Amino acid sequence: MAVFVALGAFLMTLAGGWAAHRVTDRRHLVLGLAGGLMLGVVGLELLPESLEAAGTEVYGVPAALLLFVTGFLLAHLMEHLLVPRQAAHGGEEAIGRSPEVGLTAAAAMVGHSAMDGVAIGAAFQVGGGMGAAVAVAVIAHDFADGFNTYTLTSVYGNTRRRVLLMLCADAVAPVAGAASTLFFTIPEPLLGGYLGLFGGALLYLAAAEILPEAHHVHPARSTLLCTIAGVLFIWLVVGTIH
Repeated sequence: MAVFVALGAFLMTLAGGWAAHRVTDRRHLVLGLAGGLMLGVVGLELLPESLEAAGTEVYGVPAALLLFVTGFLLAHLMEHLLVPRQAAHGGEEAIGRSPEVGLTAAAAMVGHSAMDGVAIGAAFQVGGGMGAAVAVAVIAHDFADGFNTYTLTSVYGNTRRRVLLMLCADAVAPVAGAASTLFFTIPEPLLGGYLGLFGGALLYLAAAEILPEAHHVHPARSTLLCTIAGVLFIWLVVGTIH
């Protein structure tokens, strides 16, 4: 089931790459919805489940919360060390840089997508409801991943063949990550910790990447409504599951 669901992330990544090639005026609405879905999954499903599964405390603080903060900081660090932010938003700073910079940034996106797939598989080990909620968040934000992978690779002057190769690698990565979890079972405390870590990274992506990008060109009220709709949808899903 985890691998089958990860195929949705595969298709959404390709859709994001296609949108980057044929930029449409409605992309901000999709990103606004994706940000809301991610926020809802982190706050309403990932954090409660990780706190329950991890259980232990470290110096008076639940281990899951410490890992949640760690995941947020790691995502922040990775963005500033490996991914040129301006390039992802179509900035002009990329002009004149070598194609290898774009390939390195895109490779970081591929690694991130592989971990998304692992998160889907790990969540399905907790239960079908948890797996479905995490899958919704991953599939939603993989649109932006595909968009940024295409943009990062192409804006640094890489050939069309390299651009498409990196986009395909980013699309396949979550499927491979989900498939890897079929060969091992993660102990519950470790599983709770990993989901907390993933939740922190997911929150960072929503708050610092997806939502600002959604409002970058079109700071419209409709984008905000899409974000609220995404959170409410996850609330409905969580309430129905439990």
